[in-house]
Amino acid sequence: METKKTYAGIPEKYAGYDKSKVVLIPVPYDGTSTWGKGADKGPEAFLHASENMELYDIETESEVYKQGIYLSQPIDEKSSPNAMVTAVHDTVKTNIKRNKFVTLFGGEHSISIGAIRAFDECFNDLTVVQIDAHADLRKEYEGSKYNHACALYEANQNTNLIQVGIRSMDASEKLVMNEENVFFAHEMATDDYWMDNAIELMTDTIYITFDLDALDPSILPSTGTPEPGGLLWYETLEFLKKIFEEKNVVGFDIVELCPNKNDKSSDFAAAKLYYKMLSYKFTEQDVDDANENLYALKGNDKTNHLKFSDDEYEG
Repeated sequence: METKKTYAGIPEKYAGYDKSKVVLIPVPYDGTSTWGKGADKGPEAFLHASENMELYDIETESEVYKQGIYLSQPIDEKSSPNAMVTAVHDTVKTNIKRNKFVTLFGGEHSISIGAIRAFDECFNDLTVVQIDAHADLRKEYEGSKYNHACALYEANQNTNLIQVGIRSMDASEKLVMNEENVFFAHEMATDDYWMDNAIELMTDTIYITFDLDALDPSILPSTGTPEPGGLLWYETLEFLKKIFEEKNVVGFDIVELCPNKNDKSSDFAAAKLYYKMLSYKFTEQDVDDANENLYALKGNDKTNHLKFSDDEYEG
């Protein structure tokens, strides 16, 4: 994939690795999708749209790129789903231990398996918030446990998984699903309190995996498996803002953009979503704040959130 040298074309002084608080890892992988192909082109389309986006966020009155956003080399491992998951896991874990706020843009949803595994190994009491049209809870699909249809199976076993916006699933997934932690789209439509109820189920430490098919196709049609009845723009932002305000979000990924050359609106919506999430994360942090504050560690005691020891921590 070909992109400009920096994320969104930001000045080099905000894009170097050492001074950047944020690392953005593109993962252009589409090895297991079963209907609409093209998610491997998603990161490039997202980055191109980002280069044409205003970098002042009106809502938060901030320019979050000044916190530093390093655009990593893409993870191009495609030899097998297992190899891709391993490559993502290793890259993410390395960057967490260097005290970076790690974000990823896929690619299909299977890229999240390695990312979530790395965050779960690094943080105590992790909640994974899955915003998605599909449950993705199959243990195995088409001969692989690293299929996009299995993206959240491991997280469901090992973390506190909260699923939001679900409106498509196989009957077999209900056997492993924790229904008390699932917010189905048809129920959300008539529940004024679903956001607060979802947040009450979360621990303090949050990883967000955002499948773009969670959004209604009327605002984001360019995804591999669009489902009617999805989230709209401002309710999505309201929910995300609540999470970032009330919890400690330690990283996130966005997946399943399937670009359409005749419709650039989806690419731009994905770019804006990513930037809004960063803006919510850093809205109360000064640009010059030391990176030791990155994970909002109480009293700078890393053991509050991190599983690994000071000797392993490179931040």
